[in-house]
Amino acid sequence: MKVEIFVYGAEQICASCVGMPSSKETYEWLDAAISRKYREQPFTIQYIDIFNPPEEEKHQQFATRVIEEDLFYPVVTIGEEIVGEGNPKLKDIYKEMEKYGYEEVSPT
Repeated sequence: MKVEIFVYGAEQICASCVGMPSSKETYEWLDAAISRKYREQPFTIQYIDIFNPPEEEKHQQFATRVIEEDLFYPVVTIGEEIVGEGNPKLKDIYKEMEKYGYEEVSPT
């Protein structure tokens, strides 16, 4: 099963997240880190701008939820689960991915 990871964020850093990486930087960092840990295990990661989400209703609804509930962005989801908010922890994301059968690949 190929996990889909979504990183919901905005160009502007949220007021409570000043000093942290931007949503886009977090997305790029997560993509690189997850790709290294789970080499050759397919997954997709997509950045969603909460102020300009794609047409898909689920993304529009979640983007609205992030704004209305004042969630700290970026918000990282896997499946229907929020696995990180504001400053997501790799450990939490890895733990969720391992529930889907992902395994760390030792460096060769």
